[in-house]
Amino acid sequence: MNQPPTAESVLREKLSTYTDPYLGQTLGDAKAVRSVAIHGDLVTIDLVLGFPCADYVPEMEAALRLHLGPALGAARLELKLSAQITAHAVQRTLKPLTNVKNVVAVASGKGGVGKSTTAANLALAWAAQGAKVGLLDADIYGPSQPMMMGLAGAKPVSTDGKHMAPLRAHGVEVMSIGFMIDPEQPMAWRGPMVTSALTQLLGDTTWGDLDYLVVDMPPGTGDIQLTLAQRVPVSGAVIVTTPQDIALLDARKGLKMFEKVEVRVLGVVENMSVHICSQCGHVEHVFGSGGGARMAAQYGVELLGELPLDIRIREDADGGSPTVVAEPGSERARAYFLMARRTAARLATLNKDYSRAFPKITVEAT
Repeated sequence: MNQPPTAESVLREKLSTYTDPYLGQTLGDAKAVRSVAIHGDLVTIDLVLGFPCADYVPEMEAALRLHLGPALGAARLELKLSAQITAHAVQRTLKPLTNVKNVVAVASGKGGVGKSTTAANLALAWAAQGAKVGLLDADIYGPSQPMMMGLAGAKPVSTDGKHMAPLRAHGVEVMSIGFMIDPEQPMAWRGPMVTSALTQLLGDTTWGDLDYLVVDMPPGTGDIQLTLAQRVPVSGAVIVTTPQDIALLDARKGLKMFEKVEVRVLGVVENMSVHICSQCGHVEHVFGSGGGARMAAQYGVELLGELPLDIRIREDADGGSPTVVAEPGSERARAYFLMARRTAARLATLNKDYSRAFPKITVEAT
């Protein structure tokens, strides 16, 4: 005879049908349900997600209470969340970095759209959520991460004369050409010199074991950007734009460039989306509205975030403590945290890299 289902199995079945809004998958499809246990009037649910989720418990617990409904009844719910961040596939012609699970390129079709500020806050938001994160400033003509991360004037150290140890700021490992040059020195380099310098910065830096390495790419879609996209093993790319049409024209070119070199685009971030007057609270779309959403819909990618135009974001970055660090509880920081969660969740749904799971096989003639 078939045994009647247990209370735990009923709850687990119902739980598996919940669709996480960030993953866009059910918890069952995501294989996220680790255990369900009932002790008297207490239900304990243990979930594992593929993205950093340290502050996600309150939001998800409320959603699960609503989803479970009668199956939960009057029982108390205790939710345990943990992250298991895995490596994801890169371009077929490249090998993943040994100790970096995922390289995420942050790019824009043109300069002046807030790409570097977005990259810095993305890296810091992941670190604040418990991930191990690095930040590579690949904008060789205008390296701004040393100032943004509070490392202006700092110099990396080499212990063997060949490799450099990254500097650390706010829990993130940082490397930039800006650490090696005078801030006022113009970088009058041609494309081959730039790409050589950047591949050295990437390969000769002794990165720790990282879940994510955020690469702040140079603006544009020329030879330098194309060569970098072909040489750096990237798990996914984020396109930063502002809402106005002139920025979107160039952002589309950036998206198509990544598609051409088989780098998956995780989505679009619309920066300077809305301005809220600090004096009266008036809301104004200075650069237009909805451009990022239209672009995302046109190319079948996600709109990862709509970030505000706020003088305090600029002040935080200029002061060496980007908004996510300077004011983590503010509404403008929340926009960055949500963008970071959507980006990591999107990456978590892509094909994983299984090459690390297999031993290297060497065939020798005898």
